[in-house]
Amino acid sequence: MTQDSTAHTADAAGTAASAGICAGRVAVVTGAGRGLGRAHALAFAAAGAKVVVNDLGVGLDGTGGASGPARHVVDEILALGGEAVPHGGDIAGAEGAASLVATALDAFGRLDTLVSNAGFLRDRMLVNLDEDDWDAVMRVHLKGHFLTLKHAAAHWRAEAKAGRRPQARVINTTSGAGLLGSVGQGNYSAAKAGIVGMTLVAAAEMGRYGVQVNAIAPAARTRMTEQTFAETMAAPGGAAGVFDAMAPDNVSPLVVWLGSAACAGVTGRVFEAEAGRITVMEGWRPGPTADKGARWTPAEAGEAAIRLLAESPPPQPVYGAR
Repeated sequence: MTQDSTAHTADAAGTAASAGICAGRVAVVTGAGRGLGRAHALAFAAAGAKVVVNDLGVGLDGTGGASGPARHVVDEILALGGEAVPHGGDIAGAEGAASLVATALDAFGRLDTLVSNAGFLRDRMLVNLDEDDWDAVMRVHLKGHFLTLKHAAAHWRAEAKAGRRPQARVINTTSGAGLLGSVGQGNYSAAKAGIVGMTLVAAAEMGRYGVQVNAIAPAARTRMTEQTFAETMAAPGGAAGVFDAMAPDNVSPLVVWLGSAACAGVTGRVFEAEAGRITVMEGWRPGPTADKGARWTPAEAGEAAIRLLAESPPPQPVYGAR
């Protein structure tokens, strides 16, 4: 990280701190040792939250592991006057996910916000994709989101039943690949699409307990996207007066707001966040319909489908498709 980008983060942190939108709240951020997760953790701390920084310290493909990244982010937060503790557990395992929630409760006495961000890539075309690569990506993204949500939600449900209804917030991380698909990322696209479905179900199930659940589809410069944004990375950015469009910090303000009590009533939604742009993403909705009132023949069904497709706008292209 350059001195200019560090100053940029510190300036953003100072601005958020004055607002204190998350003062008194406790936020857990997974995969927070680098990239987007790190930016989210710093932004929550700057906005007044106490933060549990989770990271296994693995490589881009999920191998290896070190406690350093989480500890470094905690040290950054402490140096800026915030409060944070590290967590190095594997959130895609039941024990690690449970200990994540326990860490927040043991360190700070409460849990208000869960940001699920951890993940890695193993990109290949589907015909070259090994079963292990499919399983590994599904495990960290989809299962990791599920287990952390399960254990956090169980705590919040117990609180609500005990008469202490929380103002709890969950922010899941999907991707444009999960919304539109991405060539060479069949495993990642499927996992991220699954996260959207789980977000919608969780929002419907957990609202009665004071839990709001939303998802973001971020676009920013991280280890996972460094090839995609190689040209942007080479461009000047982060210095005073220069807007670094692909900086992870640009996504975090929306995440912090979604993790605060200020977003009351917002749940079951998906937002795309990139540079200075925020978009509410609209999912599947019924389009043109034909009803014969009886069973179609295959030929009739085909003719009806062709007519309906002519009345419907074409789908957005899959990322990487020609």
